[in-house]
Amino acid sequence: MTASALPLTGHADPRSLQRQLARAGRQRKLRAFALTLPLLVFLLLTFLVPIAGLLKRAAENPEVANALPRTVAALDGWSRQGTPPDAAFAAVAADLAALPDRSDAGALARRLNSAEPGARSLVMNTYRAMPLPAGSNARSELMALDERWNEPKYWQAIAKNGERWTPDYLLASVDLQRDANGQIERMAPEQRAFGGILLRTFQISLVVTLLCLLLGYPLAYWLSTLSARQANLLMILVLVPFWTSILVRMAAWIVLLQSEGLVNHALAALHLIDQPLQLLFNRTGVLVSMTHILLPFMILPLYSVMKSVPPTYQRAAVSMGSTPLAAFFRVYVPQTYPGIGAGGLLVFILAIGYYVTPALLGGPDDQMLSYYIAQYTNVNVNWGMACALGAMLLAATLVLYAVYRRITNTELSLG
Repeated sequence: MTASALPLTGHADPRSLQRQLARAGRQRKLRAFALTLPLLVFLLLTFLVPIAGLLKRAAENPEVANALPRTVAALDGWSRQGTPPDAAFAAVAADLAALPDRSDAGALARRLNSAEPGARSLVMNTYRAMPLPAGSNARSELMALDERWNEPKYWQAIAKNGERWTPDYLLASVDLQRDANGQIERMAPEQRAFGGILLRTFQISLVVTLLCLLLGYPLAYWLSTLSARQANLLMILVLVPFWTSILVRMAAWIVLLQSEGLVNHALAALHLIDQPLQLLFNRTGVLVSMTHILLPFMILPLYSVMKSVPPTYQRAAVSMGSTPLAAFFRVYVPQTYPGIGAGGLLVFILAIGYYVTPALLGGPDDQMLSYYIAQYTNVNVNWGMACALGAMLLAATLVLYAVYRRITNTELSLG
């Protein structure tokens, strides 16, 4: 029963006192909300708004709708078989002549070329020839300018991309596409790429997570058995790489793993190898360096959980006849499952978004999804495709978190 619901005796006006208590409660809530308001605004501006923009751009398709509004309207009733009516030729000539800037024509050409290879040169050549002579026949003029205007596939590309919102980018990120009639189908085998890249990203991330768990669990257990002073001193050694720049660590691994590096020299000195091992610019270099970088993210949650596990449970199991090894796996390890789950999920989510390490230490077949996001952003200037791939990473992260909650039936905790 709350204070406001208690019967108030010996007071001149119990209802007045209740109103004062309720008013004081509202004021406390308002003060608490005002204190958290800056943080909420910060999260809104730096986290939620960019994510909303990313999701919006992954489905937005403004280039054709903005540049060719008359053409899109003229193709509205077209059956998408054969060449379109004369009105569509006149409309595309008028739209291209009305483009205010060459960059608008370039954006239109890139968008159509991503849907139909060859459309870039068709659009730019036609744009440079605009406007057509007054009173001329647009169909004849365009056909004389470039015979490809007689091919239905370019008109189909315009019609298919005329909508301002499209699922094409998201479908392409999982190797699907829409045909000329708008039906969803799988891409041709030679065009499928992102399914394999996504699978490779998950494979590398999973292997790195397992390596971090195998290396981090014994180390975290050892740290948890030490005194606080010893554990703090050794924890500094764990955190020093954590505080070092990733590029510095990449340079160090390049020095260590190269053919004439320290690792190959050590193996040769031990007579374990006759020829230097190829440890760079392949999967080995990527796994070694990513495991080294992400290892602290596994150790810290494990150590935090292990410090809270009473050692008396394990000793009690041994005193009751269990072997130390059985007591460790049957009594101690189950109590560290929250740390394993938190560390594993944290490492895996960080790993699937890695870009720098595979780009510097991996080969062409070791690049992860983030590499192609950067490629579409910086080289191809295809923001729709880059945002669609980013949305795939975001969806994978959310699915992993949902699976984690479903399996463990707990919230994510770092200790």
